[in-house]
Amino acid sequence: MQVLTFRGPDSGRVDKLVLWAILLLSAFGIVAVYSAIGFLAETKGGGDTEALLFKHMFRVGLAIVAMGIFSVINYRALAKISRFLLIVSIGLLWAVQVVGVISGGAARWLNLAGVMFQPSDLAKVSLLLFVAMLLTQKQAYIKSFSRSFAPIFLWIMLTIASIGISDLSTSAVVLTAVMIMCFVARVSVLQIMMVGLLGLTLAYGMLLTSPQRAARLEAYVGVKMFPNTDAESVFSSSAEQYQSEQAKMAIAQGGLFGVGPGKSIQRDFLPAPYNDFIFAIIAEEYGLLGAMAVLGLYLIILFRGLLRIARKAPDPLGLFLAVGIVVMLTLYGFVHAGVSSNLLPVTGLPLPFVSYGGTSLLANGVMAGILLNISRQVDAQG
Repeated sequence: MQVLTFRGPDSGRVDKLVLWAILLLSAFGIVAVYSAIGFLAETKGGGDTEALLFKHMFRVGLAIVAMGIFSVINYRALAKISRFLLIVSIGLLWAVQVVGVISGGAARWLNLAGVMFQPSDLAKVSLLLFVAMLLTQKQAYIKSFSRSFAPIFLWIMLTIASIGISDLSTSAVVLTAVMIMCFVARVSVLQIMMVGLLGLTLAYGMLLTSPQRAARLEAYVGVKMFPNTDAESVFSSSAEQYQSEQAKMAIAQGGLFGVGPGKSIQRDFLPAPYNDFIFAIIAEEYGLLGAMAVLGLYLIILFRGLLRIARKAPDPLGLFLAVGIVVMLTLYGFVHAGVSSNLLPVTGLPLPFVSYGGTSLLANGVMAGILLNISRQVDAQG
């Protein structure tokens, strides 16, 4: 099918396995969201489930269009404007702290002419592009602290801190992806460890200033660690542990084959089952087999993205960028699944291409398009 090739006059075909994995995740997401969106429809949609479904389908369509567009835009051209994009992103992240819309106890959104926009989604894409470009430019002296590490380090930490003020979990995933990019680019392991250590220090400081974040971590480990939390609330099954308990019940009820499409019970009890815990709803309705199928699609993106696209990238920029994008997308997926399974503390991260969303879906489409553009150039060079 021609629509699945995205072939341009001067380049090869996109990686079909990665493309199909993304399209299948998107299609599966539409079905799962439709099943899980009932409560949102009752509380915010006037009971019109179909209207919210069409809204989600429209956003998925925009993400796929963005993927197609960015699959034909040379990633080198995007890297050239990455500094500008990152500066704008950081500015918007700080604007959120002044005029942002508060949701879920944190200011993460900007209202631009009636359109809700999450600047962290632009920031994570911009940071991947800019860091990949810096790593490429500094390969000749990549071990130098002053000429290479220091400038890269400053941009990374400035962006991570700006994201982490409102969204600690996103900043942690972005930092992990960037650190792996640095490792692949031969940055000193000691320097990478310094980045990780400072990241942990910043995270601890943000936990001290946010009782809600600290309570989530305490509820997960089962130990009182922070002075700014209420132990009775933290360890109550009706407070911080409520989400994890309901998610575990959903997965347990699903068993091997699931209760069937549209027959979830826990969607009426789980907060944001269409977004933060959609993997639990998938496991309940489609069972362990359905959940493993979804994770299998992320594994296709991971292995195909690293072992073919990144490994055979036409230049270091393509290599570093492919690694960052693949790690980012799949890490989001596995962290989300880990949260739903109570293997990780509650984070509120969406499941890429599956969860109900707006700017997150668009950002994922852009990253997928860039990855596919790199794969086209891999195919073009044989």
